Amino acid sequence: MTEYDAIVYDLDGTLVDLDVDWNAVAVDVRTVYDNANVEPPSDGLWDMLEIAAEVGLAAEVESAIAAHEHDGARTSRRLVRADELLERSPPAGVCSLNCERACRIALEEHALTMAVDAVVGRDTVATWKPDPEPLLATVRELGAEPERALFVGDSARDRRTAERAGTDFEYVGDGPSGV
Repeated sequence: MTEYDAIVYDLDGTLVDLDVDWNAVAVDVRTVYDNANVEPPSDGLWDMLEIAAEVGLAAEVESAIAAHEHDGARTSRRLVRADELLERSPPAGVCSLNCERACRIALEEHALTMAVDAVVGRDTVATWKPDPEPLLATVRELGAEPERALFVGDSARDRRTAERAGTDFEYVGDGPSGV
């Protein structure tokens, strides 16, 4: 990986395994909608997050998701790819669909903070993956150009993000996971 000026990692499923029950998160977010008497587009977590701002529930939905992510980051499991991060030579960053604070908690829990030069979460910039802006913001913060950066992730969403941002991409393991 030394041919790159920067390496950016997804967090969950790549460096750590967040201890989050995503079905429970979706139930809590659905409760936010129910309490506001707003019909969600579906019971899908990311669908509800996507329109939360349009229906005036962005802060409440973000808070519900982030609470689970913060707790899950504290009890997350470190994955093998984290060792590579510690041994890397180019600047490294994290670009995640998780909130920035959860990313930072997980990095702290697994003694990875000093190896990461930039962290961009779902709430760091105005858009989230697969929009290219979070990845581009991470690459810029690392002082690299997209064509000289590698994005390492575990999902088809990560791959699409890399394609849209103009970075190289590498799957963790054998290929894409769910989200």
